[in-house]
Amino acid sequence: MPTDLRDLGASFARYLRAERKSPATLRLYGQSVEFYARWLEDHGKPATADHLSRREIVDWLADLNDTHEATTVRTRYRGLHRFCGWLVAEDEIPTNPMTGVDLPRTKDRPVPVLTDAELAALVKVCAGKDFADRRDMAIIRVLLDCGVRVSELCGLSAMTAKDLDAGMLLVRGKGDKVRPVYFGARTAQALDRYVRVRATSRWSHLDALFLSQRGAMTTDGVRDVIRKRGEAAGITDLHPHRFRHTFAHDFLMAGGQERDLKRLAGWSSDTMLERYGASAADARARAAAERMRRGDRV
Repeated sequence: MPTDLRDLGASFARYLRAERKSPATLRLYGQSVEFYARWLEDHGKPATADHLSRREIVDWLADLNDTHEATTVRTRYRGLHRFCGWLVAEDEIPTNPMTGVDLPRTKDRPVPVLTDAELAALVKVCAGKDFADRRDMAIIRVLLDCGVRVSELCGLSAMTAKDLDAGMLLVRGKGDKVRPVYFGARTAQALDRYVRVRATSRWSHLDALFLSQRGAMTTDGVRDVIRKRGEAAGITDLHPHRFRHTFAHDFLMAGGQERDLKRLAGWSSDTMLERYGASAADARARAAAERMRRGDRV
């Protein structure tokens, strides 16, 4: 009887944990296996190892390429490729069906940055005084002001009054690298209000800064909060990364240097500068041209 892909995916996850891979890696690789299994079932096929074929994988990637962003397609490709390699090493399949399968040609579509009107609407829907409102306002302002990744946001430790007055947070990013990020007075106020109401939570003894009803907030929990607040504000498909793109755009529009942005965002590659900077590159180019107006000086 053919082996179920989800059962193999569970074994793959155990292997990754034994290799001390990060929770984010486990989640992303696991999603590749799960989404491929769902795709097979949606096409009337059983989600078993005998349907892990080159032709079916190519068709799956083609469908992904038609409906998803380039970064998502790359992530799913890498995850399934790693899974297939593990299956070969474990003698579950004789050869890797993804050998020679190239990543589909993709074109990155710039992620739209948040407008002032959208940000004002988000702030408005979090203007209440209960725990969730105070927390979500602080989350939104930290994402906007600091441009942190959602995993970095969830890794923040509880703050003191000294931290608030310093206007700085220490975040632990990719590669376990620690870097400072900075926030303004309104974010400090939102954090101060949240920290005070946080003290009333049954989970206030935990180290994590942001809490839910079940304990420390997870990345999926933050994504869900952002999506729901976005819907309430009339913003469809809102996710934390849009704040990161908006942060990068605003920083460059204000005349910030790319090297400084690279450090603040925790990027080790210039490729990320180009990707995030593309979100509104035309708007920045036009603004720069209008500032210069060389012809008006002659």
